[in-house]
Amino acid sequence: MKHSTKRDAICEVLGAKRDHPTADMVYERVREKYPEISLATVYRNLSQLCADGTLIKIGAAGRERYDIDVSDHTHFFCDICGDVYDIFTPLCLGGLESAEEEIGGKIKFTSTTFRGICKKCLEYNN
Repeated sequence: MKHSTKRDAICEVLGAKRDHPTADMVYERVREKYPEISLATVYRNLSQLCADGTLIKIGAAGRERYDIDVSDHTHFFCDICGDVYDIFTPLCLGGLESAEEEIGGKIKFTSTTFRGICKKCLEYNN
C-alpha cells in the first residue's frame, strides 16, 4: 500500500482514543487536521486498513466500529449508551477443532461479541 498522510492521520485518530469509533466519528476527528478530507476517503482507507490487517471492523453491518488493537480479544457492546469495551480475559474455545472438522477447513480468526449493560449505565439506571 502506498504511503498516505491521510491514512496516517486515520491511524493516529484510532490510536489516540481507543473508543472503537464509527467511520463518521473518524471522519470528524480527522477533519480537525485535514478539513479537505472527504468521507469517501475515510471509508476507502478504513477498508484498506482492515484488508491489510491493520484494523478490525466490529459490530453489525451499517453500524460498524473500528479497532486498531488487532490482538486476541473480544468486545462488549452496551445496549443503552452504545459504548464498546475491550475484554482481554481469555475465553475457552474448546469447540474450535470440532468446528474445523465440521467445515472441513482451518479457522484462522474468531470473533466473539458480548451485549448487555455497562457499569456506567447500570449505576445511572439504579
